[in-house]
Amino acid sequence: MIELLTETAIQEPQRIRGLEMPWNRVMGSTEGAAGAARALGPWHPQEFMAECVETVPEAGGMMTFVFRRCDGAPLAFRAGQYVNVAFPLNGEDQDPVDRSYSLSSSPTQPWTFNITVKSDPAGLVSPWVHENVKPGTVLEMLGPVGAFHLPDADRRARYLLLAAGAGITPIMSMLRTIHSLPGQADVVVLYHGAEVGGFAFHQELAYVASVDSRIKVFYSLGDRSVPEGWEGLTGRLTAAMLDEVAPDANGRQVYACGPEGYLNTATELLRKVGVDDTSIYMEFFSGDRQTILEYQAELAFAVDIAEEIAEEIADSAEDYYESQPTAFGLYEPGYDAEGTLKATGLPLETADEDAPASEAPEGNPTVATEAGSPDASSFDTVGTGSLTLSFMRTGINVRIDPDEHILGVAQRAGVRIGANCKEGMCGSCKVVKLSGEVEMNHQGGIRAREISAGKFLPCCSTARTDLVIDA
Repeated sequence: MIELLTETAIQEPQRIRGLEMPWNRVMGSTEGAAGAARALGPWHPQEFMAECVETVPEAGGMMTFVFRRCDGAPLAFRAGQYVNVAFPLNGEDQDPVDRSYSLSSSPTQPWTFNITVKSDPAGLVSPWVHENVKPGTVLEMLGPVGAFHLPDADRRARYLLLAAGAGITPIMSMLRTIHSLPGQADVVVLYHGAEVGGFAFHQELAYVASVDSRIKVFYSLGDRSVPEGWEGLTGRLTAAMLDEVAPDANGRQVYACGPEGYLNTATELLRKVGVDDTSIYMEFFSGDRQTILEYQAELAFAVDIAEEIAEEIADSAEDYYESQPTAFGLYEPGYDAEGTLKATGLPLETADEDAPASEAPEGNPTVATEAGSPDASSFDTVGTGSLTLSFMRTGINVRIDPDEHILGVAQRAGVRIGANCKEGMCGSCKVVKLSGEVEMNHQGGIRAREISAGKFLPCCSTARTDLVIDA
């Protein structure tokens, strides 16, 4: 008979010193930005298609969506980073709405990756995501992006991870990563929630804390009423609470994510308990205007990097993999000058059964749009100015000056173009330019691929020549 239960004390595992990400030595052993790419294939920010393969309901009105890249490549990222996702809220024929979501999975398991989305009933995107993104749904993504992440190597890995509400998402990626790695670490997690049943990932957090002696998890119910039997902390974040969960906070690297007010408070309290600003890292996803601008600038930069790296890898990947011994059996991503290739595998299935079986034609949309288009010379012409702006769908010509933003002209002429930020950030006014030249000063609201396909943002563009627009 096998005795399963024993009173014998189990010793702590012997570990190497500190934490080191699996790819760190590859990056250190090669020169150039493509070093890590040689370890995992794609690494730098890039545009790619990903298929949802699983949805996992979470507590707190959140849902985890598990994706895999359509080209079969792993997604190399750092714990804490995010991806920008294009959601076709208004149908496949309309411009998608972009949103950024933190990756909640660990980069040590890169063949699939997770984003976790909290549904905001008053929001535009998150309710749609919960309702429509299912196994088989294919979405366009850009990433990974973000400077809020764990270091690649840390000889003294001592962390205080602070999360409030949906801010647990990047923190969960960090925690999963640490748990998956060998090495010495000392991690304290303090997770604020609004109600007992609202702590996402609580079952996994409890499990990890129970089997990994390096990790401690504390919960606090914020300022809400406390039900009978609650054994966690209560109240909002205070210096006393920080001192209770991490008396040695001064000496830890602090990563915090949550609402803007929570993070501002955390910053002040951490300073009070002696944590230096250089040891504090914060992630604002619902932040102020400056934060949003920083995100948009980062995404715009990521687009540029994605194109440069795609060309670099396309040139070098084939030579590199051919030089490796066949016995290594290295993963070999497929590239050409246009980017990654679609992998051969099971046919992808989309959740929308009503979607057309054939994909939209690729290439310059001008070709498809011009077919059967009316003659702009027959439209009525209004306004004054040195240039002519033709709206093909509306059927009107407007005379404009070169210094006028096209969106304002369109709105005055009664042309319907959706717009939110009107500063080149959100991309909601994106339209197709059928002919002519514009000068566009956007803030990350449009991707390089879209510009190449003839799209532009009229809110931040002026005409340089006569224009014909699909609006």
